[in-house]
Amino acid sequence: MANRHALCFTGVWGDLEQMTTQALAPETLEGWYVLQQAFAVDRAALRTRSDAEFDAMEREFAAAMAELAGGDGVHGWSALVPLVGSRADVMVMHFRPTLDEVGAAQARVARTRLADFLTPVEFFLSVTEAGLYYLTAQLARDAAARGGKVGDDVYKAELKKRVDAELATEHVQRRLYPLPPSERMPYVCVYPMDKKRETGQNWYALPIDERSELMKWHGLTGRKYAGRVLQVISGSIGLDVWEWAVTLFAADPLEFKKIVSEMRFDEASAKYGEFGNFYVGRITAPQDWTRALRGTPAA
Repeated sequence: MANRHALCFTGVWGDLEQMTTQALAPETLEGWYVLQQAFAVDRAALRTRSDAEFDAMEREFAAAMAELAGGDGVHGWSALVPLVGSRADVMVMHFRPTLDEVGAAQARVARTRLADFLTPVEFFLSVTEAGLYYLTAQLARDAAARGGKVGDDVYKAELKKRVDAELATEHVQRRLYPLPPSERMPYVCVYPMDKKRETGQNWYALPIDERSELMKWHGLTGRKYAGRVLQVISGSIGLDVWEWAVTLFAADPLEFKKIVSEMRFDEASAKYGEFGNFYVGRITAPQDWTRALRGTPAA
């Protein structure tokens, strides 16, 4: 898949001599912005609306979601996920190339009359991310071997070459610009996570080589679920109170339990991972969800 949008890579460069005491941030690749909004429905207020009012709200909301649906792989997409077993009732997900476009999608939903009956429970704002831990650690070692520094001209030139090679891979393109899951994988699990910053257990104080090794094994565990779970990792540092949002799609929701359980035994999570609330549901056509709200069977 060709790179369709201007894409940045970021990192923090410091003197190589300080690497053992000053942790080096990994280079990262960023793609689409993501907004995931979990709402509770004010059903009592909805029940006071007449059938004619509800019909109008239903049509308006369905039209808004149809406008936002997208899915062409270029302009992003949106989806509606009724939630099960959660303090929220429904999640609206937006994937867009820019923050402004995410904001426009958020505003489009907010303008519908049905949105007046949706109470925010939790929102996650992030941007799809591919962390280049291994590449950063390797370039730092190479800089040390030649007597240079992280961030010097040689480092930057090699970094650009390696980043271009990463971007040319289908795997990275899928991570940065995820397409809507197929009907074969309708179930969704969304949760936020942090890395610990406690005394004696601070992820950000670890040398880059150690973090690279931990993330390598963490990634290998995730890859065992290829074809069964589609994973989208998005970074939210500087955008949200959480540091990452994890979005999983699967054909069988039991896969969420299996992959999260197994990955928590990796040292990267067992020692350094912290997690927020989990939101689980199934991507659903807006009309089917609104019919369920009023107790009308789906067509």
